[in-house]
Amino acid sequence: MEQTLPKRKPTRCVRFDYDAAGIYFLTICTQHRQPVLSRVICEECAQNLVGGDVPDAPQKIDPHIELLPYGEIADKYIKQLNDFYDCIKVDQYVIMPNHIHLMLFVLKDGASRTSPPTGNGRPRQHSSVSRFVSTFKRFCNQKYGKNIWQRHFNDHVIRDRKDYEKHQKYIFENPLLWAFDELYYKE
Repeated sequence: MEQTLPKRKPTRCVRFDYDAAGIYFLTICTQHRQPVLSRVICEECAQNLVGGDVPDAPQKIDPHIELLPYGEIADKYIKQLNDFYDCIKVDQYVIMPNHIHLMLFVLKDGASRTSPPTGNGRPRQHSSVSRFVSTFKRFCNQKYGKNIWQRHFNDHVIRDRKDYEKHQKYIFENPLLWAFDELYYKE
């Protein structure tokens, strides 16, 4: 009996130039949502979110992210990618148990500092979002000795200041709202 695989939905915006300067909100997940990156430690979070209510003042609750060994390596390489690329800046990020959220700024006319030159002696352009994610995963996997990442990643092109602030808040509050996250797993 032949097994039919589900048709994959494209994760990228059709006809969008991912080499263009802009701000991107990325989510990179571990394979099979394995919780190998961190632990969210926040006893008060669960107690204060009884019945699924989101607290009015989340600043009063202080969740803590404890990075596991794979998460420590991911954290190291996220920080180093700012130095590796002239054209990319990681604005902010959070390393959750089975995924990472980050805001990525792609700047104009940048190139990877370690890119081999093209035939005319100029560095190659490596500003695409997918190359950034690919490089990040490759660095981590070399250190891990195996692949822990899901094949694809999710991205959202930030459209304006309000959209940026919404995703910035999401990154900040993700540990607090972990129990309600679609990627949540129960330990």
